[in-house]
Amino acid sequence: MGNVRAPSYLLTAPRTRRPTLSTKLRRNYYDFSYGYREPRTFTLPDYTPAQLQNRTVNAPLLRYVDSLRTHGHRAARIDPLDLLQREEVAALNPARYGLDDPSRTYDINGIVWTRPVGEDAGPEHWPLERITSHLREVYVGRIAYEYMHSPSKTERLWFSHLLESESATDRRLAADERKRIYELLAQSEVFDQFLQVKFPNLKRYGLEGGESMLPALDALFRSAAQAGVEHIIVGMPHRGRLNLLTGLLQFPPSALFHKIKGGSELPEEYGAAGDVISHLTASPHLQYSGAHKPVKVSLLPNPSHLEAVNPIALGKTRAKQFALLKMLERAGETECRPGDRVMCVQLHGDASFTGQGVVMEGLGLSNLPHYTVGGSVHLVVNIGYTTPASSARSSLYCSDVAKMINAPVLHVNGDYPEDVQRAIDVAFKYRNYFRKDIIVDLIVYRRWGHNELDEPAFTQPLMYEKIRSRRSVPALYEERLIDENVLTKDAADSVRTQHKVFLTSELSAAASHQPGSAISVLQGQWKGLVWPASKDAVWDPETGVEVDTLKRVGRASISVPEGFEIHPRLQRHVKNRLQAMDTGKGLDWATAEALAFGSLMLEGYDVRISGQDVGRGTFSQRHAMLVDQRTEGVVVPLNLALECIGRLELANSSLSEMGVLGFEYGVSWEKPDILPIWEAQFGDFFNGAQVVIIDTFVSSAETKWLKQSGIVLLLPHGLDGAGPEHSSSRIERMLQLTNDPYTFGTGSEPTNVNMNVAFPTTPAQYFHLLRRQVRRNFRKPLVVAGPKGLLRLAAAASPLEDLSSGTRFRPVLDDPAITDTSAVSRVVCLTGKLYYDLVKERQKRQLDGRVAFVRVEELSPFPFHATLDVLSRYDGAREVVWLQEEPRNQGAWTHVEPRLNAVLERLGRDKVTYRGRKEDAVPAPGIASAYSAQQKAVIDSAFHGL
Repeated sequence: MGNVRAPSYLLTAPRTRRPTLSTKLRRNYYDFSYGYREPRTFTLPDYTPAQLQNRTVNAPLLRYVDSLRTHGHRAARIDPLDLLQREEVAALNPARYGLDDPSRTYDINGIVWTRPVGEDAGPEHWPLERITSHLREVYVGRIAYEYMHSPSKTERLWFSHLLESESATDRRLAADERKRIYELLAQSEVFDQFLQVKFPNLKRYGLEGGESMLPALDALFRSAAQAGVEHIIVGMPHRGRLNLLTGLLQFPPSALFHKIKGGSELPEEYGAAGDVISHLTASPHLQYSGAHKPVKVSLLPNPSHLEAVNPIALGKTRAKQFALLKMLERAGETECRPGDRVMCVQLHGDASFTGQGVVMEGLGLSNLPHYTVGGSVHLVVNIGYTTPASSARSSLYCSDVAKMINAPVLHVNGDYPEDVQRAIDVAFKYRNYFRKDIIVDLIVYRRWGHNELDEPAFTQPLMYEKIRSRRSVPALYEERLIDENVLTKDAADSVRTQHKVFLTSELSAAASHQPGSAISVLQGQWKGLVWPASKDAVWDPETGVEVDTLKRVGRASISVPEGFEIHPRLQRHVKNRLQAMDTGKGLDWATAEALAFGSLMLEGYDVRISGQDVGRGTFSQRHAMLVDQRTEGVVVPLNLALECIGRLELANSSLSEMGVLGFEYGVSWEKPDILPIWEAQFGDFFNGAQVVIIDTFVSSAETKWLKQSGIVLLLPHGLDGAGPEHSSSRIERMLQLTNDPYTFGTGSEPTNVNMNVAFPTTPAQYFHLLRRQVRRNFRKPLVVAGPKGLLRLAAAASPLEDLSSGTRFRPVLDDPAITDTSAVSRVVCLTGKLYYDLVKERQKRQLDGRVAFVRVEELSPFPFHATLDVLSRYDGAREVVWLQEEPRNQGAWTHVEPRLNAVLERLGRDKVTYRGRKEDAVPAPGIASAYSAQQKAVIDSAFHGL
């Protein structure tokens, strides 16, 4: 089966591998295929014998100290409005542990950490009063730490060492840093006030009350740049977005004012619909002192659906990381890890972080081998949702959902920007050391309501009475710096005055502002591609491959190393594929797919397929990864046997749709040289991602933001008795989302539709669709209503010649059994597996030559010219009908009816008529006898009256 050399891990029994926390506590399997990176493991020095002895002797003190670490957050001063009703925390009282003499001294060695990790200089005695004061300053101040819930002793020790060994002097900021904080705060306040005066009716979702978000992000970007991070991917909602854009990300205020006044943010010649101001983007290079090079910060476009952009940010981060990793590995650098040079930053609102399920899905991906990005920093801008917390969540904190992955949480009072920066510094150190997610809960407030036109006192009168009577965060910080002689009043006034002058000049320039060239979206890795609507766009490239290459790929796809033991039932899978390569006949769908993947890899493209159980395939058809039956080691034959740059990543996912599809869509935004595929376990599983990912990203991103994507959605489809669910991919919903024209275009080339929707009926057609995705010189989403019953149907198999050089995808397939078109009295147009049932029934009824079955393989863009060419051959047919197994209000009927009629009108024919199931509330019945009767009626209707 192959002479491929086996990696050593494949032939090593799992028990010989060094166990980690995850392998000890949960079922693990040994998938070290492409995309897997060995996670870093860290172990701090354990307690010395002397420390262990001291912890035993002073056990009451140890309990008290651990209680402060565990429960200190419950008494911390983290609410800027002081509205949180904090109960007395009994666990923080030392007397509870028998410690009632403040002057008594204790040996704190191994209990309170005042020295660097691993240093044991012997006993160190502190009085209880000092111990309490020191630990309350750390844990019951304006930053509240939650890390004791972590099951990792190393992580708990790391936090204790870091927080307890630093003095207040160590944490003090230099004067220049404090002036930088003030500048960001003051400019943000001036910006909000300027917009309020100039555009009083504008919903700007300002940052007033939450200005500390800007120095927080500035500190995070600076720390990342100084640590060698070169690119930061940011996903964020609307709150404070304009402040971030103009305050940190170098977005010209003149461009913003131009947009506010009704102008476009995009060049008009591209015909883009654009988006609202709270979805604008920027990708500047920021230079920080102490960094070797500028860091590029990319703020992604987002829809109004909160949290939706975050899985996209994760996917884009992962794709950028692996593009760098491949480049570094080719240069001989093998120690690189995800997170070294690219970081993901996710901003959230308090209510959405708790309420939106996509947050949980994204967190669930964070430590999975084919989805990890080396840790994200999450910043929750906790503004206090209009609905009180008692009605908004069932947990104490909005951040508690992150404890599902044992992520540490840092709560910080947004009224104190220096403490905010301290929290950010700790968060980045953790992320950079452990490469895991961490949460910073920035507790602030909104000076206005949900937007500036809202009246929050309708429902929160006491809160807003307090907010309106207090000074702003920038004003409070300004006063403090003046009192401490860091800043003069004149210097503070100058910051505000100069920024207002700058904004005024930018407002004047708005009238003459011209949006930048959209060609910028085709730079970098997108260079060489074209805009899909341009005259240079190639919609129908040749996608065939030389037969010798196909045979090489086919044999490679089932090659395994010597000594690798595959499952006995897969011997038939191997035999059938080898036979197909030898005879050139009988290629099933999985084989055609493997040939598409492997041939693209040989051409330098990567392939990533993601979803639930995609390595094996939902229907046990793919087997692109094989598992050794003795060791459970995993091999991906195409990666081992093909000596090429392109790689195949099989990302078996969690049971998530919205998060995983969003992740793969983010991959497609970053890498045009990858074939990114998300496969639903069944076609209707996409429902969990319909609105947030498909509606607001997949189908509309190009129109809104000029963002191209080559994402492929594989949605298994077909009525086969499975019942109301698992039968339909709801293809009608996908078609409704397209901007496919209702009639012929002006030329022979397809119109620039927003996405392709196809329903292939042969493995060869599927092969060409996959290759077309990256062989085009632009990128376009593709939705494939994939097969279930056809996967192994012999009648649906393809010969190798249909994949060979000179071939390509055909949007319409004529009936190959019809040789004399003059004898045909009825032409049945249809899609999908129903074709094979009809051919079989036609033979049974001996109606060959009387009725022709024309398959419309691509529904969007509708193939007007190809359909015209095929139907024009049947000029003697008395009728053209559309037949489908889906109910009339579902399937493709409502999409094809007006378009088929446009074709028939040009031919001078009567309008198309419908045959198939009647309208229904479900795709298929769950009663087997009802399904069988309906399916029989559908097939009978194709021949009725002949």
